[in-house]
Amino acid sequence: MTDLPIHAVLPDLIAALRGRSSAVLVAPPGAGKTTAVAPALLGEPWCEGEILLLSPRRLAARAAAERMAQLAGEPVGRTFGYATRLDTKRSATTRVTVLTEGIFRNRIQADPELAGVSAVLFDEVHERSLDSDFGMALALDAQGALRPDLRLVAMSATLDGERFGRLMGEGVALVESAGRSFPIEHRYMGRDSTQRIEDAVAAACRQALADGAEGGILAFLPGVAEIERTAERLDRLPPNVVLHRLHGSLDPAEQRGAISAAPPGTRKLVLATSIAETSLTLDGVRIVVDSGLARRPRYDRAAGVTRLSTERVSQAAATQRAGRAGRQAPGVVYRLWEQAATAGLPPYDPPEILEADLSALLLDCAIWGVADPSDLRWLDSPPAAAVSEARTRLTALGAIDADGRPTAHGKAIAALPLSPRLAHMLVAAAPLGLGEVAAEVAVLISERGLGGDSADLSHRLQRWRGERGRRAEAARGLARRWAKLTPPAQSVRVEGAEGLCVALAYPDRIARRRDSSGEAWASVGGRGYKLDPLSPLAREEWLAVAETQGIAAGARILSAAPIDRPAIEQLYGDRIAGVRSVRFDPATGGIVATRERRLGALRLGGGPDDRPDPVAIAAALLEGVRANGLDKLPWPEGAARLRERAAFARRFDESLPDLSDEALIATLDDWLPALLEGRRRLDMIPPGDLAGALQGLLGWEGGRTVDRLAPDRLATPAGSSHPIDYAADGGPTAEMRPQALFGLAIHPTVGDGRVPLILSLTSPAGRPIQTTRDLPGFWAGSWAAVAKEMRGRYPRHPWPDDPAAADPTLRTKKASQRT
Repeated sequence: MTDLPIHAVLPDLIAALRGRSSAVLVAPPGAGKTTAVAPALLGEPWCEGEILLLSPRRLAARAAAERMAQLAGEPVGRTFGYATRLDTKRSATTRVTVLTEGIFRNRIQADPELAGVSAVLFDEVHERSLDSDFGMALALDAQGALRPDLRLVAMSATLDGERFGRLMGEGVALVESAGRSFPIEHRYMGRDSTQRIEDAVAAACRQALADGAEGGILAFLPGVAEIERTAERLDRLPPNVVLHRLHGSLDPAEQRGAISAAPPGTRKLVLATSIAETSLTLDGVRIVVDSGLARRPRYDRAAGVTRLSTERVSQAAATQRAGRAGRQAPGVVYRLWEQAATAGLPPYDPPEILEADLSALLLDCAIWGVADPSDLRWLDSPPAAAVSEARTRLTALGAIDADGRPTAHGKAIAALPLSPRLAHMLVAAAPLGLGEVAAEVAVLISERGLGGDSADLSHRLQRWRGERGRRAEAARGLARRWAKLTPPAQSVRVEGAEGLCVALAYPDRIARRRDSSGEAWASVGGRGYKLDPLSPLAREEWLAVAETQGIAAGARILSAAPIDRPAIEQLYGDRIAGVRSVRFDPATGGIVATRERRLGALRLGGGPDDRPDPVAIAAALLEGVRANGLDKLPWPEGAARLRERAAFARRFDESLPDLSDEALIATLDDWLPALLEGRRRLDMIPPGDLAGALQGLLGWEGGRTVDRLAPDRLATPAGSSHPIDYAADGGPTAEMRPQALFGLAIHPTVGDGRVPLILSLTSPAGRPIQTTRDLPGFWAGSWAAVAKEMRGRYPRHPWPDDPAAADPTLRTKKASQRT
């Protein structure tokens, strides 16, 4: 290890920690920080206790401990050990423990003083996982309040050192190490958007082998499924090429085979997820094939689930991946995108705290004694909306009270190394005698691949119980340990116990089949789910859904277990509500009343309600008008004309009430409810009552003003009365025969004389003959031509030469003579 670049700055780091309690170490990939810093600190006077080295992944934690033990000539578990969820090797003599960030969070919660611990080293903090950020916040809080002698070191390959320095306090030493990276050649291969990623990666791997470059090949793929499909396409490799897979679901022995050097005379080809981006050195790798894709957990706040999303890698991640090729010798990286596209990649992966489910964090903060997470020191503070959502969820689980303090149940679930939902399941299942099954279900949900990939959790559980292999055995041991963490209770065998347990963890995901194929499902939480119709689960009526993937409107069910109606009522009978509902039917203008039993958004049963609540009926009718418009009301004849007159009058007097559609809808609550009392249909409202409501809105003075500014009818010299159309295109219009206006020398007006009325003049047969806004001008002008033509057509009617001086009449000439 004497040739590692980190050794050049170790004296500076050691000196800094002798005088200060915190330091920031920036060391690029290949510098050796992960395995060199902790051993170098063991001999320091202040370091009498244990050093905790935090690693972001179980694989990296185990590899780091094994490497340090190997360099010390010891078996792992003596001076250098590790602690992960499924595997632990340490003893009373262990001085350096490499542990995952989640394990550290549980440890500091159980012992805030970290008794016996001299230093905590946060490795790869640039990844900004939620556990890493929270662990740092708790460690800084403990250091400030309880352990000023505790040394904290933030270490990373790509770190904004000054920003972390400000977080850790004034006077924090910043130590920077040069990296050790050999030259790397970048080759951009591009990829057709229609080509499957496994085909492109397999082709690139074969190209790398054909190009003749030496060394092992490390290919990055987004997930396990893509790794397996790529492996299928890489059959018939040269005999000296050994294919390895590398991901978190593998047994430790298989993972070690992928990390260690290839046997003499062979070269290895490793298909890996992003687990190999940092913290690990894969011996012998000189070639990297980068698919440019990664699968990241993303919290879908709309659906309330964390789902895996396949995304483009960030520029920082692409740089980390490429660096794998230059750790031990010059290398080459094949990138499956165009060179120009690199600039379009996001610069960094966003910190997990900004888009994760914060339920566990909020509960841990409450246990720590901090009701508001913003009281701790963060590089990025938790978003207020996410904190509020988490508080609502924890309150529903009974984990915190209204003031944000942890309840006894909350403390019980926080004591378990599980997410709040799964921990709640374990605690709630124990009194039912289902503690062991709940612990097994929790392991299945947490560890992908155990028992196969079936969506049926019950089927996976049966298979896993019979599986052999180190990983399966370790998982069963973990389940037994988790089961022992809850109060002891006699175990019982219950058919469908898996579904009961899942329903305890995810009551909002209890789902009912919506169609005969079993493809569409509706859930208590109101979300719709999709299931492969060929799945055995598709025949079930009810499911307790554990995992989903996809958009909130139609997420795909990844794992679930059958559950029956009696079991649901046993668990959540107190949440089943009798609901009486009344809704408006636009087709009939009436209401539809039903009685239902509901669990959340799921309807369990019901039928017609013969005695609906009158208040609910009136409310439904009111909302029916609000949603479907005023045309649903049985308006009387004349109501529309009154509203048109009022609209015209408001042009001259804005103090008049507004009777437009928008105004009447806006004030619906003021005038319509009284008309709905005792009615079950809108057409039962007497039209006169609606007319009265309009008059009431206008008031007595308003009505007089409307009559003055917009009279309803025009009275003629002949004694006839004609309605005025205020909605006519040209303006207020009245239709009549010209004989009714004989003798009239002044043109009629409305609007207090400001608007001339449009006179639509017709023949005795009712056919239009002239439209005028100037009656005197018409008499003196075009009347002569009109009269001449009309005399020939209607000789029995008067067509005088001077209508302004003639007597008005609607009679024929003969009838007038008789009179």
